[in-house]
Amino acid sequence: MTKRAFTFPGQGSQAVGMGKDLAAAYPEARAVFDEVDEALGQRLSAIMFEGPDDILRLTENAQPALMAVSLAVIRVLEAKGICLADHAAYVAGHSLGEYSALCAAGTFSLSDAARLLKIRGQAMQKAVPVGHGAMAALLGLDLPTARDVAAQAAGDEVCDVANDNAPGQVVISGATAAVERALEIAKAKGAKRALLLPVSAPFHCSLMQPAADAMAAALAEVTVNAPVVPLVANVLAAPISDPDDIRQRLVEQVTGVVRWTESVTWLTGPGEVTHLAELGTGKVLTGLAKRINSEAIATSVCTPADIDAFVAELLA
Repeated sequence: MTKRAFTFPGQGSQAVGMGKDLAAAYPEARAVFDEVDEALGQRLSAIMFEGPDDILRLTENAQPALMAVSLAVIRVLEAKGICLADHAAYVAGHSLGEYSALCAAGTFSLSDAARLLKIRGQAMQKAVPVGHGAMAALLGLDLPTARDVAAQAAGDEVCDVANDNAPGQVVISGATAAVERALEIAKAKGAKRALLLPVSAPFHCSLMQPAADAMAAALAEVTVNAPVVPLVANVLAAPISDPDDIRQRLVEQVTGVVRWTESVTWLTGPGEVTHLAELGTGKVLTGLAKRINSEAIATSVCTPADIDAFVAELLA
């Protein structure tokens, strides 16, 4: 029997034009974008569809935008008779994608998810002055070596592992000078490539503590329901369903490591899922899944054609 997990992309997958084809093809998708616009009090959908790119890339816009496209896909699938609880054993999301996953699984309302991600994006941007933090990808190093690089580079500053995305693809985060030192150390330790990432803040490191505090306050104010299927949480790489636990892990996630390699390894372990479906913009998680477990079947579902093929597969 086919057992699936639905996964939801994180920041970096956004692109001008995202969701435009869905809005044109499906009233259910258009309704999602309208509700997100209303919840945020801004025409986010216009920025998504038409740009400009530099405004879409702003953390406070990119995060709710990515969630909106993922939820548009979910609503279209529902209109075609595909219920998440019937077709997914778990949900998981990369960083902000956890909010998309939880909204899809009924933990948050769409409006609350949009507002939470707006707050999250603004708080992450505000936590560290522009230019004082950086992130870098270390390619070709294993996780223990990347941890050593970060520790060696830190000195009396912050330099942490932020994302364990796939074997040989680790992202570090911290103070700009420390991250720049890490690039040279990583190359000396055999990294194939070590490069700064075009991000506006050092996500998933201890410098984000003010943003974690902001999210603790914001999450305390919203209704958190148990998801209809468990969430495999970034900070645990294990499933959770309890609303209080979800709140706590979403706060921890702001400063914690996105343990994506371990999460996919757990999901595709013996007796768990054989298929991973990435719902939303881009194919980043689909590519990572194949690197993490070459035997896993991973597909991305974003365009109307993708949706038709996925529905046909699920109803076959």
